[in-house]
Amino acid sequence: MHEILWHGRGGQGVVVAAQIMAEAAYLQGYKGVTSAPTFGPERRGAPLTASTRISDEPIRTFSQIERADIVVVLDETIFKVVDVLSRAKNCGTLIVNTAQSPDILNLDSCLDIATVDAAGISLKHRLMKEGAPVVNTPLLGAVARATGIVSLENIERALKGKISQEALMRNYATVKAAFEMTTMKKGEKKMANS
Repeated sequence: MHEILWHGRGGQGVVVAAQIMAEAAYLQGYKGVTSAPTFGPERRGAPLTASTRISDEPIRTFSQIERADIVVVLDETIFKVVDVLSRAKNCGTLIVNTAQSPDILNLDSCLDIATVDAAGISLKHRLMKEGAPVVNTPLLGAVARATGIVSLENIERALKGKISQEALMRNYATVKAAFEMTTMKKGEKKMANS
């Protein structure tokens, strides 16, 4: 089972990204997919999370994800207010929306780290909402690149059911660009006998 935890701020499409990833995984042929927001006193700009579970078998677990295999950060300022790394499983994957390389995060861990400038990609493609760049859809491409869980084709199919044809073209352009521009750094895997 793949467990994905999405960290972002209210208004960034965290919940929508988790749902689209679940739908893309279903279209990919996975038999078990779930998506759930974590609700609390969220408001626009407040930190929030959503989760996606993906499995080859039907899923019978509906609890919140405590520690995820894959942690996606839509806003790098979240690190200042949320202990994101405590929610990542040892030697999992961390995907961050940042213009910086994975090396700059300077994490001494066995996490695989992927970074992509989702905001910059959205600005380039003029994909904006209420004056801010849309970062959730480009990050779907980054997740596809960093994990191989879903194909770009199935992300596009999942997007088709959610947005207009005109919006689909711009959103999918950012998904493809993020897939191509995601930079990855493999974690320092611990030796079995160390």
